[in-house]
Amino acid sequence: MTPQRRGARSRRPACVAVTVAAAAVLAAGPGFAAGLGVAVAPGPAAASVSRPPAPTAPVADAPAFGAYLDYGERGVARIAEFSEWLGGADVRVGHTYLPGDVWSNIEGRPGFLEAWADWRTGRADRMLVLNVPMLERNEEGLSDATVRSLLREGADGRFDHHFRALAERLVGLGVPDTVIVLGWEMNGITYSHRCGPDPASWKTYWKRAVTAMRSVPGQRFRFDFTPSRGRDAVPWTECYPGDDVVDIIGMDAYDQPSGMPFAEQVREPYGLQAHVDFAKAHGKPVSYPEWGLFRNGDNVEYTRGMLDWMDEHRPLYNTITDYCPHGVWQCDENPRASAAYRSALSGRTALPRIPPAAGPVTGPATEQVPPPDDCSPLDLGDRVESWLGGKPCVRLDWWSRLW
Repeated sequence: MTPQRRGARSRRPACVAVTVAAAAVLAAGPGFAAGLGVAVAPGPAAASVSRPPAPTAPVADAPAFGAYLDYGERGVARIAEFSEWLGGADVRVGHTYLPGDVWSNIEGRPGFLEAWADWRTGRADRMLVLNVPMLERNEEGLSDATVRSLLREGADGRFDHHFRALAERLVGLGVPDTVIVLGWEMNGITYSHRCGPDPASWKTYWKRAVTAMRSVPGQRFRFDFTPSRGRDAVPWTECYPGDDVVDIIGMDAYDQPSGMPFAEQVREPYGLQAHVDFAKAHGKPVSYPEWGLFRNGDNVEYTRGMLDWMDEHRPLYNTITDYCPHGVWQCDENPRASAAYRSALSGRTALPRIPPAAGPVTGPATEQVPPPDDCSPLDLGDRVESWLGGKPCVRLDWWSRLW
């Protein structure tokens, strides 16, 4: 799926406040109530509260996670904001894409990757994930015949020098351990770098690209083979280029098609279960470079299902696609899924989590968020609670917050 290169929609934080004297607080406005530490437990359709859930305990050896927040410098700047929204959660993965229009951009033209490299080198345990197109004119709807011809040229080595140039650029910027998501979603029809027109040539071309990048002194790249979930145009297993040139087996797993429950996304042919089984058979870690809401709206079952699936199967990393309709932070169309995501990754279980199970993971379509442990619920009647988006409560330490 193509990342949208545009500014995200504005976020409208849903912060509504009340205190013991409900009428007075409603008149005074949300700023007054925020000083008292009043919280609202949202109902099934309510937006998330403005402040992140308080972590209850650190998660031991938690897998690295992040979000696609923008492809350029704005994406780098937003990582800190995203972390703050998650209560200071440790966002260790930065994810961006090289443009696939012309080869000079696929080589990582000067000025494009510097901000990402600076962020990555700011801390030793961070991870930079870079999606790399395998062909220029990658989103121009080239015919199968044209793609087949280009794949054969790639298999013959015509494009090797472009990948060496990219590798030299990344090593020169001090990010030789970048995770390279090469030719992603190759089992579909969206991109020119698709596998379907000639799987044999595609696999040979992948090998040449990886070999070219590995030939650069100082590199420590990891190459992530990432199809889209399900069969799509061709079975993604037919495109697998071999264990010697693949380090990670990823999957882009959006909530689609319409009406498909999460349990079916797990067990469908070439779905989530097939993915982890395939990776295990090949001795590779899994990843989820792209995941997010899509065809089924503000779907809490899917969000919680994916979070619990990843807790169980421990991917090397995951990055949610955070723009509408997929996202949970920069998209205000998905308040319930946003609350589920925020609760889980802030280290607090405000929504009941689905326990890992051997069979398909299922869950209720709606969840009521309980008030925090240090809040005393207020009964203001159905009309006020409907306007507020849930039953309010007053933090027990509100008095101390006045001083």
